[in-house]
This record gives sequence, C-alpha cells and structure tokens, in this order.
Amino acid sequence: MDDIHRHDDLIRRVRERAAKRCPDLPPPVSAPELAAAEAALGLPLHPLLARLYREVADGGFGPGYGFFRLGTDKDGGPDRTEGPLTAAYPGPGAVDPADEDWFWPEGVVPFLTWGCGMLACVDCRSPEGTVLLFEPNAVGDDWSGAWFLDADSLADWLETSLSGGGWYNGPDADDDWSDDDSDDERPAAGETSAEPRPWGPEARARAGRPG
Repeated sequence: MDDIHRHDDLIRRVRERAAKRCPDLPPPVSAPELAAAEAALGLPLHPLLARLYREVADGGFGPGYGFFRLGTDKDGGPDRTEGPLTAAYPGPGAVDPADEDWFWPEGVVPFLTWGCGMLACVDCRSPEGTVLLFEPNAVGDDWSGAWFLDADSLADWLETSLSGGGWYNGPDADDDWSDDDSDDERPAAGETSAEPRPWGPEARARAGRPG
C-alpha cells in the first residue's frame, strides 16, 4: 500500500475510532484555521498531521490525553492537556531563562501529552513525520536525555495506537482509545511495541547546540 492509500485508510480508521471512543469531539478545522495555525507556528504541519485536524477533529482524540486542539482562536487559554498545539511549540531558538541548558529542536511540534510533562511530538521537517517522545522527568544536566524516538513515522505511530501495542499500553493500562473490544484485544505484558530509543544527539543538533 502506498503512502497516500495508507494515509487514507488510517484517517478512516482514526475517524471511526474517534466517533466510538471520544464523545463531544469538536468539528475538524477549516482550511483558513489550518493556515493560521501554520503561520503562527512558522512552519507547515506534517501532511498527515494536518489531515487529522482537517478530516477527524480539532483535537480531543487519540491515546493519552488526546491530541491538542490546533487553533489559537478557541475559547480559553493554553492548557497543559488540551493545548493549543500552536502554544505548545516553543519555536526555533527558544530558551528557558531558568535553565540555560534547556533546548528545543527546531520543527519538532508537540501534539499530545502523556501527563507529567511528557509529550508526543512530530518532527515536521522529516518526510515521514517521525514521532518523538519528550520525557523531562529523569533529566539531569543534559537535556538531550529527554528525547526519544517513538516511531519512525506518524503513520506507524497511529497504527500502533489503534492496535493497542504502544509502550504506554499493557494489561493494566487505562486507555479507552486503544481498548476496542470490537476488533483489537489489549496486548498482554511483553507484547507492546519496543521502548522508545534515545534521540538526544539528533535533538541537540537540530537545536543548534553543540554536543
């Protein structure tokens, strides 16, 4: 299956799962809303990520706490579990006045939180839409230790989330998104996908921070 047909199939399956598992979803964003969000970000979203917002909903679906809402013109301010995505992306050259060693790789856009500061992010500069995990809780002095490769592509990540095979799933996981008793059974211990792999050197290089 080529990428276009695979993405079409994934959009259909995500839409069906969202309708079944995520009540009160907002409508998808309009083309002008997507354009405004990309202008605010300063970069285009990965095409598959953009399609999810245009064809499924403006956030609220997916594993964990669900995809962030996209737009900046929605009611309410930024929220750590709801977004918006445009506020979650620090932007190129971002710094933390409280920690001079902190950095953020350019083009890596958070789209979902796992809680406790952990974020799922898409590398919008990669053709595949590599999905990265930002896990800041065990970082010492080197922030490159917060970055991990979760999936080689956003399409792969979506497949894993739909099947219930992510590292965040397991027999005791409480995740309605991946618990679809109509077709997919929750994996047993040891049957989830591989643990995320370190991506620190790449993150540091993308942020323009020498190793």
